[in-house]
Amino acid sequence: MTVDKPALRSELRRLRRSFVAGDRSPLVPPGLFLNALRQGMIVASYVPVGSEADPSRFEAAAVYAGATLAWPVVVDRESPIQFHTAPGGQMVEGPFGLRQPAGDSAPVVPDIILTPLLGFDSRCNRLGQGAGHYDRAFAAWPEALRIGIAWSVQQVDELPRDPWDMPLDAIVTETELILPGAAE
Repeated sequence: MTVDKPALRSELRRLRRSFVAGDRSPLVPPGLFLNALRQGMIVASYVPVGSEADPSRFEAAAVYAGATLAWPVVVDRESPIQFHTAPGGQMVEGPFGLRQPAGDSAPVVPDIILTPLLGFDSRCNRLGQGAGHYDRAFAAWPEALRIGIAWSVQQVDELPRDPWDMPLDAIVTETELILPGAAE
């Protein structure tokens, strides 16, 4: 399957912006996520940019369960992301308009990675921004539970998979929980 990924990303950004401009239901953490939470585990989240789905209810549930939150620290397009805690919630401006921990805390190993995305399909394949940051993070921490957080409008029929792509373990939208293989 040949897909013009830059054109698809552009179209998905447009759809997402349009969707977020209207009324929408909040994203509610599903039982799969809540049941996975444990005291002391590390839950990697993200600060939404623009029209990305907001993971704040997931973060609140994680904190309530006694988990520690961490966020990605991005240096540039090529370097792998690391996840850091943000003592006192202190965030700084990072590259690409991202808000991230200052990076002066030690990197942590995530048990769960909450993941932003541009597009997804029913097999939990994910289309990101194109820099490969999350693909490399998934490869570095293959045991981490990978949960995509998105709006239903971001679903496409099928996404191509490159050899380095790792599907998500689940995707949560405002309308449903999607698990790989559930639609087959």
